[in-house]
Amino acid sequence: MQTKTKISTLFDTTLERAFKSPMLCDVTKVHTGYGVTPKVTHCTEDDSWGKVGGSRKVHLGRSLLVKAGESSLDKVLAREENRYWKIEICEFSSWMFGFEKFQGEWITTKLPDGKIEVHYIYTLFSSSLLFYPFHFLFTKLVWRNYMRHCLENVRQLALNNSPYLHE
Repeated sequence: MQTKTKISTLFDTTLERAFKSPMLCDVTKVHTGYGVTPKVTHCTEDDSWGKVGGSRKVHLGRSLLVKAGESSLDKVLAREENRYWKIEICEFSSWMFGFEKFQGEWITTKLPDGKIEVHYIYTLFSSSLLFYPFHFLFTKLVWRNYMRHCLENVRQLALNNSPYLHE
């Protein structure tokens, strides 16, 4: 079973900055925690991150519902330069409310006025019919608000020309 949510906005920055900042900048400045969602503290084994087939292990801080430590494996599934990213968050180290994996997409389009349109999409996967009502509400209420928080963090990284840690 899948639940999906999408948000969109405009960035007043270059296409390259809008495209690269969410994936190649310091992830701890994007995923800073929000509500019950813990912050990312660091990543390991990330030498291949940013390339299709690349991956990294993500470590989280403690939150009300999640223990601190290694959390998951992030994988780059697709990268179309200055247009599209698709990543997968999987191999959770602890129970993640019955979710099996998350897939995120980041789509950038340069508009005629020079602004960049950004579409940020997440699909959350589970195989539990019993948990589906919870998963639907979690995706639409908790995860969607967390995405808005992360999107604003990415906007600031792009506007501030924050350095890329990966290429």
